[in-house]
Parts: sequence; structure tokens; C-alpha cells
Amino acid sequence: MISLQFSRQGDRASSAIAWFTQGCFSHVDCVLSDGSLLGARNDKVGGRPAGVQIRPDNYAKWKRRVLCLIPAHPLVVTHFNNFLHGELGKPYDHMAILSFILNRNWMESDSWICSELQAAGLQRAGVVPKLYVAANKISPDSLALALSAIK
Repeated sequence: MISLQFSRQGDRASSAIAWFTQGCFSHVDCVLSDGSLLGARNDKVGGRPAGVQIRPDNYAKWKRRVLCLIPAHPLVVTHFNNFLHGELGKPYDHMAILSFILNRNWMESDSWICSELQAAGLQRAGVVPKLYVAANKISPDSLALALSAIK
């Protein structure tokens, strides 16, 4: 089983992301088997730097959290988790926010935002087919919508 947590904090930045992407979420993390969260963030959390990191499940005050459980063969889950772990330490893609306007290709793997990272892992593991979303439009809500269509 692959477990993703779609979330939103109550702060202005989270509200702005949700508003700008016309959704209700501002972030997505992979929930690991020990409950910790693996994802990309633009801020330092709990002493961990920005970028792709593993963080404790309670690293933020969540205004809203939705758990998405995706049934998958154990080998697929392993492939997905291996991809995410291989991205640990990569920087947060600060240009990605501008890319919603400037058309950056979300599949460039030099840096990530939260939803790009999870979408790339899901595609590489074969959980979802190639996502036919504009190259710069992988938001937490668009990913949640794509996953709800395959469940």
C-alpha cells in the first residue's frame, strides 16, 4: 500500500497556495511505514533543511489532512519508496512556484516541490500512467484528483 498525506496548514502561505492552485490542499507527503513523512518543503522544519527530507508526522499544525491509500503490489511500493529515498537531500524547487506561470517542466529532477516529487515517484513506479497535465501544473490538488480517478 502506498500512503500519501494531502494537507494544508492554517498559515497565510498554505492558504495562498491552495487559493492560487484553486484547491483545498497546499502540500503532499508520502507516509512511510513508521509514520514519518517524506516530502519536499521550502522551509526548515525541526532542524532539517528545506528540500526533500524525512520529517516526523507532527512536524506541522495541520488545518486539514486527508490520507490517500493506494493499493499496490509490494514490488511497486518498494520501487516508489526507493525512488523517493533516492531523492533525499535534493533542494526545494523555489522556481517551481513561478513555473506555474513560466511553464517549467515539472519532471526535471534537479529539485522538487512536494507534488512534483510524489507524482514523479508514482509514474516511475508504474502506479499512474504519464500524467497529461501541463508541464508546470502538478499541484497537490491536481495530483489528488488524478489519484482519485484511478482508485
